[in-house]
Amino acid sequence: MPDAPRTELAPPRGVITVFSDIWCSFAHIAIHRLHATRTRLGLDEQVAFDLRAFPLELLNDAPSPRPGTDSEVARMASLEPGAGWQLWQAKDWLYPSTTLPALEAVLAAKEQSLNASEQLDLGLRRAFWAESRCISHRKVIVDVARDTEAVDVDALVEALDDGRARRALADQARVSAGEQVNCSPHLFLPDGSDHPNPGIEVGWEGSYGIGWPVIHSDDPKVYEDLLLQAATE
Repeated sequence: MPDAPRTELAPPRGVITVFSDIWCSFAHIAIHRLHATRTRLGLDEQVAFDLRAFPLELLNDAPSPRPGTDSEVARMASLEPGAGWQLWQAKDWLYPSTTLPALEAVLAAKEQSLNASEQLDLGLRRAFWAESRCISHRKVIVDVARDTEAVDVDALVEALDDGRARRALADQARVSAGEQVNCSPHLFLPDGSDHPNPGIEVGWEGSYGIGWPVIHSDDPKVYEDLLLQAATE
């Protein structure tokens, strides 16, 4: 599959397309800020999020190393405590070895509505980052879906059983590996603009999984601008 042309990544008015992985702490912040800012601006009915997979384990050809996510928790939590964070508290063997089932479930829920997909995605991020739940496990995914008000759980289970979203996941992985999508998170707006890791400039001290992130700047206000722009374009 060729890289998606630039025009194909620009959503219609009232939609922000977001490429991300659930394993990504920067995406956890971005998704939280998108939801919180949308509600604060009164745009819940005017702007929706089209969530697409940026599956790090496929792009890196390896699972995400736990030392990497552990090293990010304290630093990233200080930027956005309300997103929900904790160091992993469950048994070591329950740490998720993959996010592909969770990403597939989010795409499957999109068949019901963008809102269903949004709510499942948000719940799975909190389950991993704030509740130390194994989002690789089907039961955890279904339990998180059941806790939302937007997801038809029976329909989701049927979609997971027949794997209907797996093709979309593979296609989005190919797009993520191309030149149009740079990182998790990467936002695309109706006006054709795109915004990798909005508002945050980051570097690293040491290599990933050994060192830690160094935040050079953080401007949460950019999410107001992005949402207003998506609502009016």
